[in-house]
Amino acid sequence: MNNDTTATFDIGETTVDRLGFGGMRLCGEEIIGPPEDEETAREVVQTAVDSGVTFIDTADSYGPGVSERLIGEAIGDPEDVVVATKAGLLRNREGEWLAHGDPDYIRNQVLASRDRLRTETIDLYQFHRPDPDTPFEDSVSTFAKLKDEGLVDQVGLSNVSVDQLETAREHVEIATVQNRYNVDDRSSRDVLEVCTDNDIGFIPWAPIDADDLATHGDLIDEIADEHDATRRQVALAWLLERSPVVLPIPGTSSPDHLESNLEARELSLPDEAVQRLTDAGR
Repeated sequence: MNNDTTATFDIGETTVDRLGFGGMRLCGEEIIGPPEDEETAREVVQTAVDSGVTFIDTADSYGPGVSERLIGEAIGDPEDVVVATKAGLLRNREGEWLAHGDPDYIRNQVLASRDRLRTETIDLYQFHRPDPDTPFEDSVSTFAKLKDEGLVDQVGLSNVSVDQLETAREHVEIATVQNRYNVDDRSSRDVLEVCTDNDIGFIPWAPIDADDLATHGDLIDEIADEHDATRRQVALAWLLERSPVVLPIPGTSSPDHLESNLEARELSLPDEAVQRLTDAGR
């Protein structure tokens, strides 16, 4: 990143480094159950914070409950780190992700998440996915009430359209939106534009998906070679240049991968390279 202004973003009253950490990969295979080595998983979280990461994203459905628990055990509730979690998806032993936005369920889950994260107030609570069987406004209104009651500090959305974002904003201030977005997948570009115009944080999930990066592998590798960087570092640096509201959350259970991902903070791509990558996804 080019300067201190673009390196940070404010979520509520807390300023965070724009390159965060995603906690999904702290779990076992298929994001079900605990990892083989829980100690290493906790060490990865602690190392991220020690390395300057101030924004961590997780969800009650990761494990389920495993990622939140490990994060809570690793770092507790530090004042200078925003720990974001989500509710709105059910899991089963087959690994399915089932939308469930029932207000009573959300109210139950916020209590479980607070316990696992070892906090009284969840920093950022996100509606994981709209549920076709529950009116969207009913789900969002529940998140708004949780904020009013002091159980959560900020409210976010995930996997939403522009229309859903605008509907939600009629009920509660939306701090962030988390949609799939990377060098190849630009399907949420319209949502990103709205977030940029309204200073809403945009959290791209799957920011360095291997298959998506492979689609433009030759170009990314060429730019990586020019800057003595890796393919993933270039992809993350491009996201950080995409908009000042973008908050990538690359996730890993490997200390080495964590260190490599965080080095993207030091990679400043020239405008020409950023434009080539931008054009590649059009």
